[in-house]
Amino acid sequence: MSRKMGAKKPELTELSRVRDRITFLYLEHAKLNRQDSAILVTDSRGTAFVPAAIVSVLMLGPGVDVTHRAMELMGDTGMGVVWVGEQGVRQYAHGRALSHSSRLLEAQAKLVSNNQTRVAVARKMYQMRFPNDDVSGLTMQELRGKEGSRVRQVYRHESRKNDVPWSRREYNPDNFDSGTPINKALTAAHQALYGLSYSVIVAMGASAGLGFVHTGHNLSFVYDFADLYKAEISIPVAFQVAAQFGDDKDIGARTRLAMRDAFAASKILVRMIQDLTSILGVTETNISVDLVNLWDDKLGLQKFGVQYHEFKEDGGR
Repeated sequence: MSRKMGAKKPELTELSRVRDRITFLYLEHAKLNRQDSAILVTDSRGTAFVPAAIVSVLMLGPGVDVTHRAMELMGDTGMGVVWVGEQGVRQYAHGRALSHSSRLLEAQAKLVSNNQTRVAVARKMYQMRFPNDDVSGLTMQELRGKEGSRVRQVYRHESRKNDVPWSRREYNPDNFDSGTPINKALTAAHQALYGLSYSVIVAMGASAGLGFVHTGHNLSFVYDFADLYKAEISIPVAFQVAAQFGDDKDIGARTRLAMRDAFAASKILVRMIQDLTSILGVTETNISVDLVNLWDDKLGLQKFGVQYHEFKEDGGR
């Protein structure tokens, strides 16, 4: 008996652009399989089909069983996958970059490997948070201090605005429920933002681990990138949810739903693509070509797929 293989692997041009996708979908206590080009989701309420090519990142909560074929489809369509649980984010994984190009990755590696360019990129990211200030002459230490002061002001502002008591940011990554309602909401909101940031970074072909401000972790650049949007999105959303559902035991789920709505309303995916390519100095048109070259230290890029013959110093063959 022949095995039903489903739809063929999609071509690059058939996949939804990252900016046009749904930001994220959260699932828990369900079984995930594949049917053609859709993720088949089955739980106690019935069955649903999720077109894999239109979702940017899939957040898998407690009680999820996923088949090899479902993971294969996620990888083929460039869907980011984030495992989350009651104790916080457990593990990250991702599919193949949608661009199939290494231009962003090469640019990122070059920029992060030189102190001058690394500081320049870090300043560029800080400048995005302080559009009315000139930070070009500030040291990394001064930038960190300036950012820390800004974030504290954001916390105090949102606390007063939403009438939510605030003392400080504190959480135990091994015990989510031990936090205060606002700290639990902040953790859930930041996790959603990290997941979306991670998905955009890897889908565009950059590295999640090559950070400019954060370093030494395989998610360093995710933390860099997500910090651009916390004051605008995840922190306000967390305080709004805490104000409305502070005593709700499912405040994490409430926060994820609110973040989903905030992502859609702000059209953040479009901005993330623009910001990522701007930070790394690569135009989006340069990363849409499915092209492989051979590197040569003297001749530059050479054609791939050509049968080359032995080269002799005197020019003969």
